[in-house]
Amino acid sequence: MNLTDTIFVAGHRGMVGSAIVRRLQALGYANILTAGRDALDLTNQHAVNAFFAAHRIDQVYLAAAKVGGIHANNTYPAEFIHQNLMIEANIIHAAHTHDVHRLMFLGSSCIYPKLAQQPMKEEALLTGLLEPTNEPYAIAKIAGIKLCESYNRQYGRDYRSAMPTNLYGPGDNFHPENSHVIPALMRRIHEAKLANAPEVVIWGSGTPMREFLHVDDLAEAVVHLQNISQERYASETEPMRSHINVGTGTDVTIRELAETLVEVIGYEGRLVFDTTKPDGTPRKLMDVGRLARLGWQARTSLKRGLNETYTWFLAHLGAARV
Repeated sequence: MNLTDTIFVAGHRGMVGSAIVRRLQALGYANILTAGRDALDLTNQHAVNAFFAAHRIDQVYLAAAKVGGIHANNTYPAEFIHQNLMIEANIIHAAHTHDVHRLMFLGSSCIYPKLAQQPMKEEALLTGLLEPTNEPYAIAKIAGIKLCESYNRQYGRDYRSAMPTNLYGPGDNFHPENSHVIPALMRRIHEAKLANAPEVVIWGSGTPMREFLHVDDLAEAVVHLQNISQERYASETEPMRSHINVGTGTDVTIRELAETLVEVIGYEGRLVFDTTKPDGTPRKLMDVGRLARLGWQARTSLKRGLNETYTWFLAHLGAARV
């Protein structure tokens, strides 16, 4: 760790990027470089190259991305694949061009095949068909992994990739249609509490199992991965010095998640599971053995993390990304 390094955090206003900035600040890094959309269009190759030329950057955390839930992915597939491909290609190539040796690329667990063996190991990448609803986004994230691998192989760079499981926490997107499961359920149950609604209807049987990681845990994990030696990282990722799963290694049913949210929010109505609606993939759990061997494991329990997220949601209700 060199606390005087200039570190560019791309996507610093998003949930993941802002958590990485908080973590770096807590560790004492003094030169954290950021740029909002109004100052830098990451899909513009010329602008990104000029930005790297104007700053002496030592490390990059590539957390910028176009993200959304199933509805958004299914509705805007062209935007999801195009914007994500442009962002990662521009930043990774500019980092190489301007001799930035260390970069951390943030991906997603959706890179794995829809029917991957559970828990999903890193070796499952490209062994089967992807989930159709978010295939364009997943392909863009796979391309980001392969970009890092390729610059490592051809130019000897130290570009690493972290693939987080389902994330939640402060700064999440609480849009009623474009959000992920935790912020979507949190908002609906909160609104049902305010309206004294007798019930909240949830799609599916409640039996699918999902893994959830607090975003501050993710930030801690990726900064840890960025700072271990190249030799130690390579010991777990050779021959391609590829990606590492980041998760808790445990999962809960959607019913258990909803019941915990009811407790956290203080809703007194009942949950109704609409079994006429689809369940989706029965289980999505990450194998985090490599991460554990590299010296890190998650610390935030789901209930504690949900309490913190709900507190943030209440404090930022007017300005939350809704």
